[in-house]
Amino acid sequence: MRRRALLIAGAAWTLPNSLIGLLLGVLGLAGGARPQWRQRELALVFDRYPWGPGGAITFGNIILNTGSSLDTMCSTYAQRAGLRTEKAICLGDHERAHVYQYMVLGPFFLPVYLLSGGISVRNPFERAADRYAATGAGWWPF
Repeated sequence: MRRRALLIAGAAWTLPNSLIGLLLGVLGLAGGARPQWRQRELALVFDRYPWGPGGAITFGNIILNTGSSLDTMCSTYAQRAGLRTEKAICLGDHERAHVYQYMVLGPFFLPVYLLSGGISVRNPFERAADRYAATGAGWWPF
């Protein structure tokens, strides 16, 4: 009961971010995006999102995924940067960590994320999402 209340409060707190993602997701429908609710990620996922460099991006409880499914394996940020060799991680697990991060920081997530290094291996939010995807623990960066 308490977990459910926290999830509802987190979803409400990050609603401004989710609305950004929902708007982008609805625009993506014209290009073939396919929405589906994924309970495990606590997010509405737009698979086959037609724009972007590849991979996925999260806005609150919305995930825009250029692939056909979040159940795909991918490299960690450290692996892509050539800093170390690691096992591949599940993209859905990585993005779920971002959903949790958004639910904690709410409307402050995007500014804090961008000030922390944006989409890069330097960003502690990305490193924490990779850690969570690899181990199932440690989605909070600090």
